[in-house]
Order: sequence, then C-alpha cells, then structure tokens
Amino acid sequence: MSSIISRRRHPAAGYAAVAGGLVVAGVLYSALSGGGASAATAAQDQSQVSQGHSLFLDSCSSCHGLDAQGTSQAPSLIGAGAAAVDFQMSTGRMPAKDLSAENERKPQTEFTQQQIYDIAAYVASLAGGPSIPSASQVSTSGANTALGEELFSTNCAQCHGFAGAGGALTYGKNAPSLNASTPTQIYEAMLTGPEAMPVFGDGTITPAEKKDIIAYITDTRTEANPGGFSLGRTGTVTEGLLGWLGGLGFLVLIAMWLTAKRRDGHVKAESEQHS
Repeated sequence: MSSIISRRRHPAAGYAAVAGGLVVAGVLYSALSGGGASAATAAQDQSQVSQGHSLFLDSCSSCHGLDAQGTSQAPSLIGAGAAAVDFQMSTGRMPAKDLSAENERKPQTEFTQQQIYDIAAYVASLAGGPSIPSASQVSTSGANTALGEELFSTNCAQCHGFAGAGGALTYGKNAPSLNASTPTQIYEAMLTGPEAMPVFGDGTITPAEKKDIIAYITDTRTEANPGGFSLGRTGTVTEGLLGWLGGLGFLVLIAMWLTAKRRDGHVKAESEQHS
C-alpha cells in the first residue's frame, strides 16, 4: 500500500496525468466535431443526390432509362461521372433536341448550374467516374502557355484548328470552336472525350499540362492580329485561298469593265460613221 502511495507522489505522476487528460480531451473533441461535420456533409450529399434523381427522372430518363442504364436512343451513364454530365448540360448539348444529329453547343441551357450539379451528383453516385474539376485545377495562374501551345498543336489542332476556331471532321461531324468554352468545360472535355474527341486522361496529359493548354486557348482569344483582319483565324491555307479568290475576282471584274468600255466605244464610233 505504501509503495502505491509513493508512486502516486512521484514528481512525474502529475505531468503524466495532465498529458493523459489532454490526450483524452483532444480525442473526444475531434470525434465530436469531426463526426458532426462528416454526418452533416453526408446528409447534404444525400440530399443533393436525391434532388438530382428527381430531376433525372423528369428530364433525362426518357432517353437514358429510369436507372441511367441506357436505351436504344441514348447511351448508359453508369460510370460516366459528374464531369461528363456537367460538360454536356452546361454547354446546352443535353438534353438533346434531335437524337439523330450531332449534339452541338447551344447558347443557353434550360437548367440552372445548381440543378446541373444535382444531376451530376446523382450520376456520380451510380458508379463514380471523372469528377468536376475544382477551381484550383482549372486556374491558369503560373501556367506555361508556350508548353500549352506545343501540347495543343500536337493533340488538338488537327481537329480544332491552330487557334481553336473549330473545323470539319469525317462523316459530317465537326470539332467545335473553343472560343466560348470555359476553362472548366475544356478540362472536362479532355477528361471525358465527348462526341468524336478522344479521352485525354491524366496519364496521357497530366493535370499541369491540361492547365497549360487551357492557358494557351484563353490567351489566344485576346491576342492581337499583327496581320490585320484575322478572317476568323481559320488557318493560313483558308485565308490564302480567300485572298487568291478575292484577287482573281477583282481582276475578272476589271477585265469585264474594260471589255464593256471598249465595246461601248466601238458602238459609238459606228453610230457616228452611219450618221
């Protein structure tokens, strides 16, 4: 008994008791605060998924199926991910008006951004998939536009043109202009590969390189045209052909004018001779 009392009176016993109390208090606080936050976040996510499910049933299920499993009219969305939903709906490509035609960008969408997020959350809850990029992922702060130009020329310019103005593809399809695309939409397109575009995953083009490409595209929109009128920046071949045809047409008009003037002169001279 005396030995136990002596241990309790040991100088280190007080420090050990204080340290133990702090550890217990910290664990309890972390459990209570963290558990409450995670529970609130889970409840909020479930509410968003539920709202997205309702919107999906009203606006999307007629083509994609009640469980997004796909039908003969539209593909399955299982595993498509939130990024694909946000891209297709924020650009107005979905809901599609004509199922037989290529889905093109529309100036407006009938859904609010929050409704799009809700539907995207529902689709993501089915089987995951690429998520919507965060603001930091699409920020071009510190991006290398020179490297972005090289990457764009290698991977994108064949379809979208050297300045992102778009171009024609095979089988009546076309690569759209990127002039109206937001950084988020460009990033999502690289992640999901809409229409005829291939998927550029992070293993093919890293997140940092994606930011470089976005920086190049957005900077190109505001660049001055040292050659004057850009003709839509559709490319040097097209602009050269337009200049050649314009010059040739001008010469033809001059030749026709000179011919008409000479003919009028001959007619006038003949009438004077007869008179």
